[in-house]
Order: sequence, then structure tokens, then C-alpha cells
Amino acid sequence: MPLDVTLRGDRQVVLVRHLPGPPAAAFRAHVEPELIRRWMTGPGDSRMTECQHDARPGGTFRMAWDSPSDAFPPFEITGEYIALDPPHRIEHVERMHMPGFTTGDNHIVTSFTAAGEGTRMEMVMTFESREARDAALATGMTDGMEACYSALEDLAA
Repeated sequence: MPLDVTLRGDRQVVLVRHLPGPPAAAFRAHVEPELIRRWMTGPGDSRMTECQHDARPGGTFRMAWDSPSDAFPPFEITGEYIALDPPHRIEHVERMHMPGFTTGDNHIVTSFTAAGEGTRMEMVMTFESREARDAALATGMTDGMEACYSALEDLAA
């Protein structure tokens, strides 16, 4: 099932995706660097060059990507964890850094719920403004996210 993207109000994006395996596996895949590196590959020929996660309230994270073919510019995502309720919920703030464009503090709550033989993941992203939300979506963010979640499915297969 592909990523379902819904706009809510002026500032939110709600993403829903079915993931294989139980909620505990999906949760771990979102906070453990060795697992994140295996599926959060980014678009095209991108490669993750850095992946640091201190998954605890107040802990920080940083992930960076580049493109060997220069198909797109290097970018990174940084942030801080606010709350974790394993294996059900992750709350954090994140910023996307691209050349000439850095988002403000985006508040993200991701929940994992058992659904059939897999997990229903719901991610609610709240941006500082409608303009910030629309600018983030214009980067192709959701296409890259779907590519990553497809890779996560392949790992679980």
C-alpha cells in the first residue's frame, strides 16, 4: 500500500502507510541508526553519509545524504526527540536542510498501531505556516518518503 498523503488545515500533512511486521519492528526501524541506514536511502542514487540518533527525550538526530551522480544536491535532516513511547509513538522536531532552503522547526508525531499482520503508521507533520508546508511538499519530500518506505517493505520481505 503506497503512502497516503492528506493535507489537514493550513499547516499539517498527515501520512499513513502500512508497514510489514509488528509495531515494535516499525518503531525500531525509525530510531535505530543501523536499521535506518538500511531503508532510509533517499531518492534516486542517493546514499546516506551520516546517521546519528540519540533516541530519548531531549536526544538529537542528524542524517545526511548525497548523490554520486549529482542528480540532486546534498541535504540533511536534523532534530530533537521530545517523547518516545515504544513501540507506539515518537514525537520529535525536525528541520530539513537543502542548499538555499532550510525549514523551520516542524513538529512530527508518528504512531504505530497493529493492523492485520502488519503495522499502520500515521505521521502527522505540523509546519510553522502554510507556506512552509507547501515549500516542503514542493521539494518532492513525499515521493522520497514513499521510496524509503518501499525499501523498508523489501527489507521485511
